[in-house]
Amino acid sequence: MTGATVYIRSATVNDIPLILQFIRKKAEFDGCPESVEATADKLRATLFGDIPLAGVLFAEIGGETVGFAAYFTTFSTFLARPGIWLDDLFVDASMRSQGIGKALLTHLAKLAQANGCGRIEWTASVHNDRGMAFYERHGARIRSNTRLLRMDRQAIERMAHNDSASV
Repeated sequence: MTGATVYIRSATVNDIPLILQFIRKKAEFDGCPESVEATADKLRATLFGDIPLAGVLFAEIGGETVGFAAYFTTFSTFLARPGIWLDDLFVDASMRSQGIGKALLTHLAKLAQANGCGRIEWTASVHNDRGMAFYERHGARIRSNTRLLRMDRQAIERMAHNDSASV
């Protein structure tokens, strides 16, 4: 299929089963399929509810969905501008190196530009050498002086119930 036209489209509520399928594929690729807690009901509420919290793009070739990107809006106080956080980008293994990932990133860049965003950011596994090389080829810079920090639900629960104001 090399040279085929890649069509990028925004997901609709009717795509929830397809979104779940791609989330599971990405989790499998990342080596953590057991971590998926997404359900159709959760996605309906968070992606297509009164206040959508994120967006999903699909990449299609010849009517076949071959990749996806999930993203949401962030804000930079330093820039006083919004940004885009690319939460997931995944292309089916058999379809890689055909411009699909680039088409998804290009679409996100156009969304960022249209919305006055100052940056697009994301994380990638340190073991994903092919992905890192791809991102760098397309203008991403690896920030080695920052680290991703995360509070999981249990840590949030503990922190939220911590009545102590002491340091």
